[in-house]
Amino acid sequence: MENQEQQVVSMPRIGDPAPEFKAVTTQGDINFPADYKGKWSILFSHPADFTPVCTSEFMTFAHLEKQFNAANCELIGLSIDGLYSHIAWLRTIKEKIEYKGMKDIEVTFPLIEDIKMDVAKKYGMIQPNEDSTKAVRAVFFIDPKGIIRTIIYYPLSLGRNFDELYRVLLALKTADEFGIATPADWRPGDDVIIGPAGSCGTAQERMDDSNIDCKDWFFCTKKLDKDEVLSKVLSK
Repeated sequence: MENQEQQVVSMPRIGDPAPEFKAVTTQGDINFPADYKGKWSILFSHPADFTPVCTSEFMTFAHLEKQFNAANCELIGLSIDGLYSHIAWLRTIKEKIEYKGMKDIEVTFPLIEDIKMDVAKKYGMIQPNEDSTKAVRAVFFIDPKGIIRTIIYYPLSLGRNFDELYRVLLALKTADEFGIATPADWRPGDDVIIGPAGSCGTAQERMDDSNIDCKDWFFCTKKLDKDEVLSKVLSK
């Protein structure tokens, strides 16, 4: 119990500035989040190199990297393995592994060396009741100002849904750009949520607006064109 308590640190929360760190990666040294100012970034951890679930995830993220980059988002991976282990694992993925039709996959985004678990502990990626020597599958969405906007944690046994991670990115950017919220299962082209009316006059204006559908004072949706959404969120 005492050892577990020593490993537990204050975890960053949504709305907090992303904890700062400098690290060695497979793509050179980085200073985070300063190096990513003006861009969105996804910092994610995996339990260990040369493991099957992690391999499937890295291949999928690498396959989708251009899609995330097109939305002004950079990817940064992390595990508590060393740099040479990272390099050997990524080379093996490229040379030997085929998964769901993906092969010859080269991982070009940075993979952080974190042998001392300094970064993992800063971000609460070590969950002692899950594993005290491996990082769980944590995902941090960090905006261009260096603020944490979304945090998702998965246990070691559960591979992530990368369509959902991309959907989260687009939803966050759409909410910022248009001043709206997104309902359950939202995707670009779906109606969005607008906040409750602040006055009777505003409520009446909404009722008269053909683009707004109010089921009650607290539940109003608005049409938002898919092309308009994508033109805005993929350019910033």
